[in-house]
Amino acid sequence: MTNISVDEVKERLDAGEKLHLVDVRQPEETAEFNIGGIAFPLGKIQMMQTEELDNLRDEEVIFYCRSGNRSGQAALIMEQLGFSNTKNLTGGMLKWREKFDGR
Repeated sequence: MTNISVDEVKERLDAGEKLHLVDVRQPEETAEFNIGGIAFPLGKIQMMQTEELDNLRDEEVIFYCRSGNRSGQAALIMEQLGFSNTKNLTGGMLKWREKFDGR
């Protein structure tokens, strides 16, 4: 697992790059504000219910949450399950909204 900044992700999205984003927050958090990631709560990952993500095993996958803690856990677990390129969005949606005002 490596970390990736909100600046880098925003720049890549703005450039039109197709990123594999996974939002590990709870459904109510995702409904409030989301940057387009697949909603996949950390609890499912912790229970090893990850089959829906298996097609991303050899892709870069960027995990995010509210602050970067849950997504860091998710990225590490997925790496242990054989995912080859997991990244944690440092600062999460708090940092995103602070820097980009929710845009």
